[in-house]
Amino acid sequence: MKYVRVEKNGKIMWGVLENDNVRFLNRAPYLGLEYSGDRSSLSECKLLAPCEPSKILAIGKNYYDHAVEMADGIPKSPIVFMMPPTAVNDPEGDVEYPKTTKRMDYECELALIIGKTCKQVKKENAMDYVFAYTCLNDITARDLQKEDGQWTRAKSFDGFAPVGPILTDEVDPSDLAVETRVNGEVKQSSRTSKFMWKIPELIEFISDCMTLLPGDVITTGTPSGIGPMIPGDIVEVEVEGIGVLRNKIVARKEC
Repeated sequence: MKYVRVEKNGKIMWGVLENDNVRFLNRAPYLGLEYSGDRSSLSECKLLAPCEPSKILAIGKNYYDHAVEMADGIPKSPIVFMMPPTAVNDPEGDVEYPKTTKRMDYECELALIIGKTCKQVKKENAMDYVFAYTCLNDITARDLQKEDGQWTRAKSFDGFAPVGPILTDEVDPSDLAVETRVNGEVKQSSRTSKFMWKIPELIEFISDCMTLLPGDVITTGTPSGIGPMIPGDIVEVEVEGIGVLRNKIVARKEC
């Protein structure tokens, strides 16, 4: 199935996407499908990020070519870092360029949504806890990442994690094309079959450390080809079978 989270007439709702129509739900689909009985054309709705996570767990250097590109060693185990829910951004949402960074990079990634409480799960059973898949752009203030020596600030600015456009359980995550385009020019292109750690291994590794809750996001790493964006750029992240996540980079509005 395909799922969306939308805004219509000022109300935020989850729904099941059926062609160009939305069958609305009373709650998030990973909490159990409960239809409200209402429908709408998708064109009458605004797409929102299809997630409401308590946390975003991200994996660094999960493609060998990207680890080489970063030039600071091949990890011996997954590198896990966290982003707050305030980093989530919508499809077509503007991404503000902070004045505190001199370089803001794109990173195309396949992301997954956890469907049920997940603690100390073994990889053999890990896929039972995955609800569906989506696209994520793991935007990074690259200079701040290097300056800090850890990644929280560089990854966690408001709106630095665009997610969408939909959730789907109709793809095989083991071998999907992932791509970034900036102003229509391909910058990253790879396949999830090149992961160093597969999704079941990542879930086992993370859930041994912390409990994952329904709706939490795990994003699986980016391939080589990272590079900068500037205000005015249109950035597209596409994952095969899921769709295109499109955002515009804009100058930050200071409070």
